[in-house]
Order: sequence, then structure tokens, then C-alpha cells
Amino acid sequence: MENQTQNPDLKQAVVKALESCYDPEIPVNIYELGLIYDIAIDEANKANVKMTLTSPACPAAASLPVEAENKIKAIPGITDAKVEVVWEPPWNPSMMSEFAKLELGFM
Repeated sequence: MENQTQNPDLKQAVVKALESCYDPEIPVNIYELGLIYDIAIDEANKANVKMTLTSPACPAAASLPVEAENKIKAIPGITDAKVEVVWEPPWNPSMMSEFAKLELGFM
């Protein structure tokens, strides 16, 4: 396992980049939707992100991870980025932020 550092400024920049990625069918960003499971930045400032999708049949399955990876790679100070799509644990609406739940009428 790579030695992970937690550079709070870079991590916050990654979160901001992810907050600019939207599922085309849902008007809430992927971070607020709870699709981001882990953000790790190693000593070389490579970002490793684990994300999921609302379902394996998500129409944006091919584009969202690539969009997220490209936006992270564009952050000054990030040397590289890898976004891995994982399916465990399965996503469900309880993983959304309070903001996302309000925005989508879950509250």
C-alpha cells in the first residue's frame, strides 16, 4: 500500500473539483450525491479516488469517472489522478448529503 499523506489543501481542491461533476440526469454534484467513497493523496501528490454510481446501468458510467479524473488532474499540485469505480457498498439515497436530499425532495 502506498504511503498516504493528507494534504488538506489538495484534498479540499479535489473535493471542489468533484463538486463540479454532475450526473446529467440528476441536478446534484457527485460529491453531494455520496458517490465518492474515498479520496487519498500519496506523497507524490497523486490523487486516488474511489467512487460509485447510482447503478451499474447508469448512462453516465463511461463519462463521469473520466470527467472526474480529468478535473482532478487539472488541479495545480496534483501530479496524477486515478478514479476507480467500485460497487461495494452499493449506493443508496441515504448516502446523499442533507443538501442533496433537500434538493431532490428526499426530506
